[in-house]
Order: sequence, then C-alpha cells, then structure tokens
Amino acid sequence: MGTATSRPARQLAMVFDLNKCLGCQSCSIACKTLWTDGPGMESMWWNIVNTMPGGGTPRDVFSHGGGYRDGQPVPGKFPAQREYGEAWDFDQQAVFSGSERIPLHPRERDGSTPSWGPNWDEDLGGGVYPDSFFFYLQQICANCSKPACLEACPREGLYRREEDGIILIDEERCNGYRFCAEACPYKRIYFNPQRAVAQKCIACYPRLEAGVAPACVRQCPGRVRHIDYMDNKEGHPHKLVNEWKVALPLRPDFGTEPNVFYVPPLAPSAFNEGGEFDDTKRRIPAEYLREMFGPGVDAALETIEREREKTTRGESSELMDILISRDWNDLMGPFTQNPAELIRPPVTR
Repeated sequence: MGTATSRPARQLAMVFDLNKCLGCQSCSIACKTLWTDGPGMESMWWNIVNTMPGGGTPRDVFSHGGGYRDGQPVPGKFPAQREYGEAWDFDQQAVFSGSERIPLHPRERDGSTPSWGPNWDEDLGGGVYPDSFFFYLQQICANCSKPACLEACPREGLYRREEDGIILIDEERCNGYRFCAEACPYKRIYFNPQRAVAQKCIACYPRLEAGVAPACVRQCPGRVRHIDYMDNKEGHPHKLVNEWKVALPLRPDFGTEPNVFYVPPLAPSAFNEGGEFDDTKRRIPAEYLREMFGPGVDAALETIEREREKTTRGESSELMDILISRDWNDLMGPFTQNPAELIRPPVTR
C-alpha cells in the first residue's frame, strides 16, 4: 500500500486525444453501466465528457479549490449535490397523454426544476461568431503522482497501489468526511449519501489484472484513449508525453502531477475582417489553451501541425501513426485481452 510521497514500482498512464473525441459518451455509459448503478450512485459519473469552454461537472468544475500552489495545499470545498446534478425524472405521461402539448422538462424527485447537471451546457462552447469554438474534454481520476486527496484524508482511507500507481479508497476506513473530495482540484471524487463513503474511478483495476483494458478505453469508437505503463519506452503514453511532448497534463497549475494527459485540440484558423481565414490566428484563444494545458501547449500544437503537414506531402510520421492507431489494439498497451474470451469460474449457488 503506497503512501502519498512514495513512488509506485510502475505508473499507469493514459493519453486522451482531444482531436478525435466525438462527444458520444460511449465511455461514460460504459463506466456507468459497469461501476455506478448501485444505491446512492445515481448522480455519479466517474467518467464524464464535457463541452469546453463550459461549466463542466460539477458546475464551474475548476473553481472549487484543492490541489497545491507553490507546493502548499490550497483549501477546497465540496460542491453541493445540485452542482453535480441530481438524478431526475421526466413526466413522459403528461407529454404523450395530456390534453395540451407541453415540453418534456426534467423534474427533480422532489418536484423542483433542476438548475444544473452533467453536460448541461453541451455543445454551447465559447467565442463570438464567426470565431465560435468548442471541444470535448474527457475526465476520469488522473491517479496523480502528488495526490492531494490522499494527503487530505485523516484516516488514511486512500492509498496508492504499488504495482501501478492507481489511487483507491478503502471503504472500510472511510468515514465520509469528504476531505478528499475537497482536496481534489478536478472534483473527481463523489460522495455516496446512502453509504456515507467517498467513491471514485478505480481505473478498472480488476480488468487490468486480467489483461483487459478499462471499459472507457475499450468502448471508445473514436480511438481517443491510449493506455500503458509510463516506463514502457515503446508505449504510446511515454512517446506522446516524453518524446514528442504533445500530450500535456490538465491544469498543471494545480500541482498534483496527474497521470492522465491530453493532446490539445487543433481548430480552424480564425476569420479576418474580410471574412476569410487568417492562418496567423487560431480559432481557440491561445490564452485559454495555456490555462488548460500549461505553457507547453503552443509547442505541442506546432509539432502536431508540422507532422500532419509531412503526411500531407506523402512523408511518414511516427507521431501521426501513433495518434491515428490504425490497429485499435495498439491503443491498449499490454491490455489487449478480449473479455469475452476470459475463462470465468463456475457460479456456485
């Protein structure tokens, strides 16, 4: 059981390519179906894909504190349930059988109207027409190398697996204080009110132990997600993060050293006053991308554009081959086992 300061023997890492995400939520549904369909988990989305720039999940996701500044912990708060979005129902009967045609509005289970929820502002984006823009941002627990959540728990209820660096919650030790959720600057820890315990993404570690990629990775139709151990120098995460330097951490200013990285989004050129493309200006403001992915984002985008131009000229590019991943098994590192082919033990009754 690893501590907050100890380093694991190997570190599992993922890279998400923001240029390939369809916003289809297949990853979210795969995770929801597998892990968060139990009592008290109705509003939990361990994997979520939000439109950026936007409010995120919970609302104004990066504004609730947590993490570190200059090596010192930053006080955080635990967002209210309504900021995550409560489970709600739709009155289909009134719509289809009522005497008047009324819109299908969601209703909280107490009868009130919700004010926020997952993907509440989906596809709204930012910018001013004609330079409007948005991109999809996938979020799971980043299994940080400097996990504020682990350090914040007074009961040592969180721990790091020594074999792969995955951060887990020991629900037998958890007393539901929610200090871990306050400390996480990405707000990827949820609270189960029925069981009074914190819960979060577990990186599908039971699947990993069987050689199967996490559900969110395997179910992605856009081939967005790359997974491997960071010490595998032939693996996609190592090459994209350490060699090509095009995969960057989300909000590195939070100081938690996340092990989920992002290939930043390209976008069409901005328009000039004459209504024509201006190749000297990007549609997505550089300041926003630097805030999200740090100062290395400019060089990363330049590298991607340069390598893409090489392939346009008919030249080869290792980077483009990695990002395209024509064989989808290449995305999964060592976790290529087909779950349908696993031998399951007999069920005893």
